[in-house]
Amino acid sequence: MRSIDLNCDMGESFGPYTVGADKEVMPHITSANIACGWHAGDPMVMDQTVRLAVENGVNTGAHPGYPDRMGFGRRFIDLPFEELKNGIIYQVSALQGFCVAHGTKISHVKPHGALYNNAMADETIARAVAEAVAAVDRSIPVFALAGPQSQRMAEICRDNGLTVFFEAFPDRLYTPEGKLAPRTMEGAVKSDPEDIAEQAVMMAKEGTVMDFNGNPIELSAQTLCLHGDTPQAGVLIRSIRSCLEKEGIEVKSV
Repeated sequence: MRSIDLNCDMGESFGPYTVGADKEVMPHITSANIACGWHAGDPMVMDQTVRLAVENGVNTGAHPGYPDRMGFGRRFIDLPFEELKNGIIYQVSALQGFCVAHGTKISHVKPHGALYNNAMADETIARAVAEAVAAVDRSIPVFALAGPQSQRMAEICRDNGLTVFFEAFPDRLYTPEGKLAPRTMEGAVKSDPEDIAEQAVMMAKEGTVMDFNGNPIELSAQTLCLHGDTPQAGVLIRSIRSCLEKEGIEVKSV
């Protein structure tokens, strides 16, 4: 039986501000990428999200980003190498503390937003991510974007003794180069449950996705991501999981 991990970016609320539908989404995923306080989240939210993941038997992953609350971590910040590396160590270690408190451990690290995209394109940033994760614990895998553009990122992670799992996005539009279409582009973030579920099945079953010109792109992914701040995230994740299972694809953690 084919299998796929289903992950979601979570724990992105802050103080009195609620982002995402974590309680609604958590029972239907297998891995949670939990914000570590820089682009979103705070100690209370981190504690609550780790607890919620443990209660639902969901893997707890760290989701570090740039120190960019105003831009939700989606803007590039030009940090010196050591500052960026240590910032990632700081964030991953913070989540690690909450995992220990709840009797679990970090299952993976997935960079957030601009940090994620930059790490796929810039070897220096990729090295900062890899060296930071390795400094905390080399047994923690890293999530990277499925497709040719992230191969150098994967090599750098492996050179640092890390395992890499490749990730695809059912709720995003892809360019012909296999990159995620910019959010400024119309239709870059999909909203139709049927369309998103269909793309998820194609990714998991066939290892392909259609670009915005309607041409197939090959990609091999072990995990699929739904963005937790997407409107109707709960509806979308249930639709994705139901369609995957109807197609005989087992949803389980990596």
